[in-house]
Amino acid sequence: MLRFDDLQLFVRAAEHGSLSAAARLLDLSPAVASAALKRLEAQLGARLLARSTRSLRLTAEGEGFLVHARAALASLDEGRRQLAREQDEISGVLQLSAPSDFGRNVLLPWLDELQQAHPLLSVRLLLGDRNADLFRQPVDIALRYGTPEDSSLVAVPLCVDNRRVLCAAPHYLARHGEPRTVAQLSGHNCLLYQLGSGVHDHWRFDLHGQAESVLVSGDRFCDDADVVRRWALAGVGVAYKSWLDVADDVRAGRLRVLLGQYRGEATPLNLLCTHRAQLSKPVQLLSSLLRERCRGLLDELDPYSR
Repeated sequence: MLRFDDLQLFVRAAEHGSLSAAARLLDLSPAVASAALKRLEAQLGARLLARSTRSLRLTAEGEGFLVHARAALASLDEGRRQLAREQDEISGVLQLSAPSDFGRNVLLPWLDELQQAHPLLSVRLLLGDRNADLFRQPVDIALRYGTPEDSSLVAVPLCVDNRRVLCAAPHYLARHGEPRTVAQLSGHNCLLYQLGSGVHDHWRFDLHGQAESVLVSGDRFCDDADVVRRWALAGVGVAYKSWLDVADDVRAGRLRVLLGQYRGEATPLNLLCTHRAQLSKPVQLLSSLLRERCRGLLDELDPYSR
């Protein structure tokens, strides 16, 4: 089999009319260059270069073979460039689980952008607020709020400063008034959802380092947090939601943040997986995108206490 470096030496020698010049270009000693040319001619069974101590020229056989040698080297170079491009491209299947509200209303358009930029990437998305069993469900990673309960999982922080905010629609507040203290929440219809294995009805806040909490109640509960957000938008009650879930609604004026002087419960967003080997290129790209976009949403919390 012909060697790539032997072909390269022959082409350079033919182009420069000198075996020693070709050797210098390829960082070879004269002896190694001479041996390479002899090896190539022996494999081809033809003399390619007529050479003396002072000159070098192509033989008729060498002129004919030079065309093919150049084409072979060009083809190999293009193959290497194409392989490098393919290695740089993001491809494969991204299998993930995400919370219902964040997944539907925040994550979906970001995933669309990711796939438009990387058309070879496929996405399989499972939505739900119950913790995904990464050892059983057909997902590689999960996006989840809060501190991971399973210490055996690998947790990659995405938005550590995210927190819950109290919010309601302006038309709800026009009818029922705006609570001024945490204690006044007991007089409002609070929209409840499932958190972990229980109902999230014990709402905690912090005011200047002092913890305050209230046990709330309401006439609506759902195990899908996106439904709770929709109820809040419909003006039927007060919601205590992740800022990432309601930032767009607050910006658009559909919801209003209440008790802004209080700091809500910490709700960090993490990426979970069972092993670091699952942090593939698509996962790393998604992680970077989520950190950047969530940081942008979190910056909009500046008008409220952080």
